[in-house]
Amino acid sequence: MVDFSLTEEQRDVRNAVRSFIEKEVMPFEAEVLRNEREGRPSLEPGVLKELQQKARKHGYWGINTPEDYGGMAVGPVLSAIIAGEAGRTYVPFRFGGSADNILYAGTKEQQEEYLLPTIEGERRSCFAITEPGAGSDARSIQTKAVQDGDDWIISGEKIFITNGNEADFVMVFAVTDKEKGADGGVTCFLVDRAMGWTSDPIATMGEWGPASLHFDNVRVPSRNILGEVGKGFELAMRWIGQGRYMIPAGALGGAERMLEMAIDYANTRHSMGRPIAEYQGIQWHIADSAVELEAARWLTLFAAWQVQEGKDARQASSIAKLSGTTMANKVVDRVLQIHGGMGYTKELPLERWYRELRLLRIFEGTDEIQKRTIARNLLKGHVKVGDSLR
Repeated sequence: MVDFSLTEEQRDVRNAVRSFIEKEVMPFEAEVLRNEREGRPSLEPGVLKELQQKARKHGYWGINTPEDYGGMAVGPVLSAIIAGEAGRTYVPFRFGGSADNILYAGTKEQQEEYLLPTIEGERRSCFAITEPGAGSDARSIQTKAVQDGDDWIISGEKIFITNGNEADFVMVFAVTDKEKGADGGVTCFLVDRAMGWTSDPIATMGEWGPASLHFDNVRVPSRNILGEVGKGFELAMRWIGQGRYMIPAGALGGAERMLEMAIDYANTRHSMGRPIAEYQGIQWHIADSAVELEAARWLTLFAAWQVQEGKDARQASSIAKLSGTTMANKVVDRVLQIHGGMGYTKELPLERWYRELRLLRIFEGTDEIQKRTIARNLLKGHVKVGDSLR
C-alpha cells in the first residue's frame, strides 16, 4: 500500500506555520506594496528580524540546522512543506537560525567565526560563483587566486550575487590551478568585506536585488580556505544541489494562494449578467492551474523524500525544479488574466508575483540546464524510464 498522506507531525507543523504566516507576516503585505511603489525597500531589516525572533519564540528557528547547532533539523520533506507555507506570502520573510550548508565543512575556528554568528543572525553571507562569462557553465569561472606566502591574492568579478550588497562575508570560488580547472583547480575562500572586496547593486525587473562583487587583489589568509585547496567545485555543487527542490517548494505556496485569489474573484466578478466563473474560458484557466499545481507538489515532495532517504536525488530534483517553476509562472499568468485590468495594476500583488516568479526559471539552474540534466541522465543510462517506481 502506498500512503500519500502527511504524518500527524507534518500536518501539525504545516498548520502551525500557516497560522504564523497568516497572523504575523501577511499583515505586512499592504506595507510591502506601498513601500515598493514608492521606491523604498520592502520592509526595514529590523521588522524582518523582529518577525524571525517572534517565530523563534514559537519554536521555529533553524529549520534545516542540526540540533547540535541549536536548530530543528526537521529534514528535507518537512522543510519543503514549511517553504511552501512561507511562499504563500510575498513579504520577504524567511525563518531565521540557518546558514549555508557548506559552512559546516569549515574548521572549528571557521565555524566559530562564520557559521555560528550566521546562524544567530549576527553575520550575513553570500555565495559567489557566477561571473559575467560563467553563468550556467560554472566551470568557466575566471576569478583567480594566486598564493603569496601564507596568503592568497584574489582578483576577478562575480555577478548576480544574492545578498551581495548586504553580506559582510562571501564564500567566493576562485581558480587556484588553471590547468586542472573545475577538476581539482577551484578553491572556496571565506572573505570578509573588510578584506577589501566591494559590491554594486544590479537593477532587475523584480524585487530581487543582486549585486556584482569586485575583487581587486584582495589578500586572504590561507586559514580562510573553506574545505581543501582544489575542492571548491564540489562544495559549490553541494550548495547548488540543495536548493533545487526547495525552490519549487516555495513556488507551490505562491501558486496555491494565487489560485485561491482567482477562484474568489471568478465567483464574485460579474460580466454580462453572471459570474465569470460560469464561463468555460475561466474554468479552463482554473482547471489547468489546479492540475499542474498538484503534479508539481508531488514531484517536489518526491525529490525531498529521496534526499531524506539518502538516495541520489539529482534527477528528481531537476524534474521538480523544472516542473515547479514553470508551473508557478503559468499559474500567475492565468490568474492575472482572470483579474483582467486589475491584475495588471500595482494595487494587487499579481504583477509583483509575475515579476518575482520569473526569476525562478533562471537562477540555480535554468530551465535549459534542468532539461539538459534530465535528458543526459536518460540518454546515458544513468537513470531508467520509470526508475521512480523501481
